[in-house]
Amino acid sequence: MDWFADDPETLLHWRERPEGQHLELGIAETNLVGLLGELGATWSRWGEPLLPIGVLYDPFVERALEPWSFGIYAGGQSILVGTPSGVSLAPEGGAHQSITTPSVGLEQPGCVSYEPAFALDTEWTLLASLARLGRPGGTSAYLRLSTRPIDQALAAVPADPAARERRRRQVVAGAYLLRHAEVAPAITIAAMGATLPEALEAAARLTALGHPADVVCVTSAGLLFSAMQARAGRDTGEDWILQAAFPAHRAAPIVTVLDGHPHTLAFLAGIHRVRAAHLGVTRFGQSGDLPFVYRYHGLDTDSIIQAALDITH
Repeated sequence: MDWFADDPETLLHWRERPEGQHLELGIAETNLVGLLGELGATWSRWGEPLLPIGVLYDPFVERALEPWSFGIYAGGQSILVGTPSGVSLAPEGGAHQSITTPSVGLEQPGCVSYEPAFALDTEWTLLASLARLGRPGGTSAYLRLSTRPIDQALAAVPADPAARERRRRQVVAGAYLLRHAEVAPAITIAAMGATLPEALEAAARLTALGHPADVVCVTSAGLLFSAMQARAGRDTGEDWILQAAFPAHRAAPIVTVLDGHPHTLAFLAGIHRVRAAHLGVTRFGQSGDLPFVYRYHGLDTDSIIQAALDITH
């Protein structure tokens, strides 16, 4: 029985069809990821690959992490989607505000993590994650998403097909230069996920104050860290994304910002060994409207501007 069939608040209604299956497990995260591990291993056990996707509240990723990690270790390739995430869901109170899950995605072996800010970036990263499932050498994926409404025009997706394809490759690889100052930048703001609107506004105001600013949209902290390891000869991956998103000739002091623990992006300062400030969430959440909560945690536009001025003077 579909208990929500007549609920006008439900945006997506499930319909039973022969293709695919939807399983509702309720508040049972460990059961969910246990099932993901089993479904994600059919490619090696029976030669029949599946594309299992599990969705849960992001703060409960940590509750589910141990069995999901064991499933990955045993060859289960799946996609875990955590949403909503961070303090951006402040009206719900502090209990549902995840802080350390970006670090979980960065550090989990056998898993590629993404935290896209825009709808098209989400589509591209999801498709790339699906392509890695159900095969030798494949990987699981963790998508940390937000329910915060964001103006999609901020993505400034290129209209030219070649430029659009370059954007897609960079999104999937971990980051792209979203805002390009007209002159050499005095500051680079590297933002991830729901904090992109504040980062872009801060860059515009800094530029107006005589401090030209670039904005890099980070989609995967884990892939960027792997690229840095590869550049140092400690990983077998590629490192081209570092030059694409953080060109050496535009190196400048960097402010990193995300709706999660700030240490997640702190390594980005090491790309060009520049001065840096790292903004994020280090305290338990507060309930309130989003502008108040962002000010409380130092994620608002004014905090980004202040951090930029502090490291450029």
